[in-house]
Amino acid sequence: MSDFLKYLPGRLGNPDSLLNVDERLDPRILEAYKAAGMDGPPEDSPVSAESSYEECLAHCLEMESSSVMINMLASQNMPEFPSVESTTETIKGVDDNDILLYIHRPKNVTGSMPCIVHTHGGGMVILKASDPNFVLWRNSMAAKGVMVVGVEFRNGGGELGNHPFPAGLNDCCSAIRWTAERKTEFGISSIVVSGESGGGNLCAATALKAKREGWLEEISGVYAMCPYVSGAYSNPPEDLLSLRENDQYMLDVSMMGALAKVYDPEGDHVSDPLAWPLMAENIDLEGLPPHIISVNELDPLRDEGLAYYRKLVKAGVSAVGRTVHGTPHAGDMVFPEQTPDVFESTLRDLVGFANSLA
Repeated sequence: MSDFLKYLPGRLGNPDSLLNVDERLDPRILEAYKAAGMDGPPEDSPVSAESSYEECLAHCLEMESSSVMINMLASQNMPEFPSVESTTETIKGVDDNDILLYIHRPKNVTGSMPCIVHTHGGGMVILKASDPNFVLWRNSMAAKGVMVVGVEFRNGGGELGNHPFPAGLNDCCSAIRWTAERKTEFGISSIVVSGESGGGNLCAATALKAKREGWLEEISGVYAMCPYVSGAYSNPPEDLLSLRENDQYMLDVSMMGALAKVYDPEGDHVSDPLAWPLMAENIDLEGLPPHIISVNELDPLRDEGLAYYRKLVKAGVSAVGRTVHGTPHAGDMVFPEQTPDVFESTLRDLVGFANSLA
């Protein structure tokens, strides 16, 4: 290894680097990986963008099934939120389908409050809003004095599939519009749409779709966390260095290519910003509401999130870019016990952003 290469981060400097030996990783997260027996070399993804659609769908089901025991344990250890009232509502989507919404409201709050519509992660193709880590995140937001609406949108694959683009996006938009129509009823002062990973894609795409369709005034702001927005995973472009630097750091780029195939099976939407927001041009972005793009230092998706932030700024949008150091993909959200200070920092930033727009 040349003297120059050894100073490059992650797999740019050492192609064999792993998350558990990267000195940038918060040691508390490393201990969590060790406790779970996940601190060794990751297995190569069994699927990629070159796999068949059917193989990719099967892998989505396998990924969900592997998380059943983790979800069960997380549900059993869910903290109490005595200050939060949780209900559900089923609404009709634009495709005449039923959409389940999880509504969390702080108790004993007088006057109006912001609302955060949450679009959960999972590459737009797996996982559920009912999964305990998402329930914890929504309750944690509501405990800080905001109303939260979690959207159980149709997935591209998994148990809630198979519904390729734009099914899930349509459901998220339907949920935002339903919420906006009830601002007076619920005492809502503003609506921020926020999500992580695939949910970061969906919250960015909802704003783009709202502008295209003429209802942008219903969205006050967007807070996208570790957004999965490029679609460029079968042949990562040179300018998105983190796709190589942090490959197999929780996320495998080959696997992300497979998930992209599940979302857009025929590849008809690779240049459509509603499917992949990083494809947006100035004309798509101009006039959008304020955005915060939050990324994780050790995430393969880091640089596409930052690239989207720079596009927003170039288009004149009020936008802030934020990097959470020492964390892998969504690491500021998924390790509340190990890194409570990091969890709280992002939570405060998101809720503070919503309050600033009220």
